[in-house]
Amino acid sequence: MYYNGIYHFFYQYNPKGAVWGNIVWGHAVSKDLINWEPIEPAIYPSKHYDINGAWSGSATILPNNKPIILYTGLDSNSIETQNYAVPANLSDPYLRRWIKPGNNPLIDPENEGGVNASSFRDPSTAWRLNGRWRVLVGSNRNRRGIAYLYESRDFIHWTKAKDPLHSAPNTGMWECPDFYPVSLSGKEGLDPSDHGKHVKHVLKVSLDVTRYDYYTVGTYLTDEDKYVPDNTSVDGCAGLRYDYGNFYASKTFFDPAKRRRILWGWVNESDSTEDDVKKGWAGIQAIPRRVWLDPNKRQLRQWPIRELNSLRGKNVQLSHQELKTGHHIEIKGITAAQADIDVSFYIPTLDKAEPFNPNWKNAEDLCANKGSKVEGGVGPFGLFTLASKNLEEYTAVFFRVFKSSKNHVVLLCSDARSSSLRDGLYKPAFAGFVDVDLADKKLSLRSLIDHSVVESFGGGGKTCITSRVYPTLAVLDNAHLYAFNNGDQTITIKNLNAWSMNKPQMN
Repeated sequence: MYYNGIYHFFYQYNPKGAVWGNIVWGHAVSKDLINWEPIEPAIYPSKHYDINGAWSGSATILPNNKPIILYTGLDSNSIETQNYAVPANLSDPYLRRWIKPGNNPLIDPENEGGVNASSFRDPSTAWRLNGRWRVLVGSNRNRRGIAYLYESRDFIHWTKAKDPLHSAPNTGMWECPDFYPVSLSGKEGLDPSDHGKHVKHVLKVSLDVTRYDYYTVGTYLTDEDKYVPDNTSVDGCAGLRYDYGNFYASKTFFDPAKRRRILWGWVNESDSTEDDVKKGWAGIQAIPRRVWLDPNKRQLRQWPIRELNSLRGKNVQLSHQELKTGHHIEIKGITAAQADIDVSFYIPTLDKAEPFNPNWKNAEDLCANKGSKVEGGVGPFGLFTLASKNLEEYTAVFFRVFKSSKNHVVLLCSDARSSSLRDGLYKPAFAGFVDVDLADKKLSLRSLIDHSVVESFGGGGKTCITSRVYPTLAVLDNAHLYAFNNGDQTITIKNLNAWSMNKPQMN
């Protein structure tokens, strides 16, 4: 939330340990989305309707410039209610203290016919249409994912619409629904209430069954209060994802100061609960990303916010560097354990691209079968991140190019299977296809590396993958960064910029 010159970040937090439970609303403030000051939690479980947890929700700025939070509370009977909180003192620039008015809960599922009271949570940011506020609440009934729509004139008295905004069978619980407009042209973000012929709408849901975030691009039929995905978007597990890696329970907000929409996502741990308890913390947020509609109108693009560049330190560059088959070169002169790498690869010819089997629907399976060590025609080529000196450990972020009957198919992988010598870790080969035109024979990749996290953006942010890794050798000054090519076709690093990254202020 942006309010009077300050960014507010609210998050699910257990102040008593590094495991799930005792959930409150953590609160941190910032002037630039990079350097943060944690302050006291905004909401604690304290009332009968939230005594077992103050769960996720959203903030909305009302027209009189008053912020309000909607959140899910869990009562002693495991009923999920929707409640609100408001700042105790609007003159406090940090909005440190929030109060729960006495007319909570605002929405009680036991008063709503047909609603699954134990799967009814995560109210969205509200938008306004024809004098009425609207908000979504995620739910599930008989494995049908549902985004219930509620309406209110005063933000206090809410009525469930006759029909959900959208639902889909066999998708399970829809957590953390997010609904917002995107401009048909340009990168500028829009207020949640914008609508009309100049916009598309995006509906994102977090699928509890897979623990991934999926979105569709479509049309908001305002006369009917219905959302209809375009025929290029599908609901459920076959749909588009913000991030094809470790990224869940995401949330966007409109930044009115810079006219942009910002995406936050939760990056969970990939080690054991015992490990989390030992280190005393679990879970991080990905780098904030700007999101906008791709010119093809079929998907979103994402890119790290430009404020991240303020952390850049020493820079090294490469240009017109050939990578022959089986070769790798080290990118020296930066702190490879904490770095920002932006590289453009040039493919002299696509003639050697392997044929693409149309039965290869699952990018993750394809990456697992054709990893960074499996020689191909065009690729694999890319980066060995968080690598030990002799490559006993590394997280490979790379492309492979295939030839289908009509065009070329580009696969982006973030393969953590060799990321650590430790046993007992979740080390998947994450992957996604990149919808990119190879007419210029170029592919771009940006990777942000931060000790145990590798966030990668392929094709200018068309496909993004976040990996969580725990190397034992490739740590601190013993981490290395390499560019590699294990394909038959020689690849050229057209341009590479790499920066050491400094630490932000976190307290």
